[in-house]
Amino acid sequence: MSIPRRSQVEKKRFSSFTGKGLLEVPSPTEKDWPKDDEGDYVFKDSGQEMDSLPQPYRMINKMVNLLFDQSWKVIQERDALREAELSRIQPVTYPPHVENKLSKMPNCMAVSQDYVFIGGAKGFSIYNLYSAKQICIWEKLKVDVTSIWTTDLGNEILIAPVDEMGIARLFYFYKDSLFLIKAINEADDASKQTTCIKMEICQGGDFAAFLLQGAGDVWLDVYKLPKESWLKEVEHPQLAINPKKKGRQPQLSTLEPVTSETLEMDTNICFRGDIKLSHPVHIMKIKPPKPVTGTTFKSPLEVFAKIEDCYGLGSGQNHFIKESQWEQQAAIFHASYKKYLDEKGEEEPLSMASFHFLLPSSIIAMPAEVKSPSGVACVLGIHWTGSHNFFLYSLNRTLKDKTQRVCGPVLRPLLSLSSAIPAPTC
Repeated sequence: MSIPRRSQVEKKRFSSFTGKGLLEVPSPTEKDWPKDDEGDYVFKDSGQEMDSLPQPYRMINKMVNLLFDQSWKVIQERDALREAELSRIQPVTYPPHVENKLSKMPNCMAVSQDYVFIGGAKGFSIYNLYSAKQICIWEKLKVDVTSIWTTDLGNEILIAPVDEMGIARLFYFYKDSLFLIKAINEADDASKQTTCIKMEICQGGDFAAFLLQGAGDVWLDVYKLPKESWLKEVEHPQLAINPKKKGRQPQLSTLEPVTSETLEMDTNICFRGDIKLSHPVHIMKIKPPKPVTGTTFKSPLEVFAKIEDCYGLGSGQNHFIKESQWEQQAAIFHASYKKYLDEKGEEEPLSMASFHFLLPSSIIAMPAEVKSPSGVACVLGIHWTGSHNFFLYSLNRTLKDKTQRVCGPVLRPLLSLSSAIPAPTC
């Protein structure tokens, strides 16, 4: 709403040019005149000039304009986001090839070759990857399977489920038969039962490592898997059965074929509990490194005498730093970072390990006399929580060899807290 300044009778219409900016005296030189001088003026009809709105209409007008400007800003932002989303490369969506409805929610699953292994209540089941049909089921446990690993061995598959009690088992799946190799950490006495926290099988299935916990301690058991012997024993079952050895057969040692009458499948898969396969060979038991404490050596010569024959940095246990130096540096550290430290002394948790099987490479320095086949893991690398070292252990050893660290690079070597230089150790 607007009100004219004069009545229509008294109003005199005339036109004028009004500049947009402030008027100023132009330069006497024509070349200095602005080229867009004419664009700075607009034609206005003074008769069309309107008075400002009275209150409260002026405030309403401002609110409407503000609301329009904010709405337009939101529209522009959404439009920019929509254009940016459309300009992105959309990921390819692959529809499922076959859908299979399960009666229960699975706890875990793994895929190897043309099969899907699903862990659930009291055991695990095997499905064909393409037809989605269940071809085998093994349910002999009193508890559920919480995790499952599989490794492709070529024509065979190595299966390693872990149940709720932390017991790890090894199965061998060959053609139309399923074999139980061994329960790795099952104990007859429940008070001595250990728990499998983590496990890993190397590529190719030559070695397996199990991180076990029990009686307030943690350690890593490493096994060599005789996969060549397994193949011979399943192809010639009579070689694996010992008729002289008689004893009480456990409940798992039963021959239970699964036929197409109970399951929708094309192939009959049976659990061969009557055939005993060779057990994995235990080659190493590795415990977390001991905390670094004050030296017990009286001279640097004793330190060098303890150094093993290797070419890399070690755990830092063999050093020449006295206990008083550790205490002094610890006091300085606590005094400097007192406000960041928790005053409540909490019990330190057990050290856990991250471990990996490493293939031969130029990074790992192995002795010249050790020859490892290509594609077969030769070193086990371990990092314990709370440690600055990455330990390397040789997998090429005989049963008489003791557990020893091999030469190689150590990531983030242990740093000394004093000015003394520790001797290189292994």
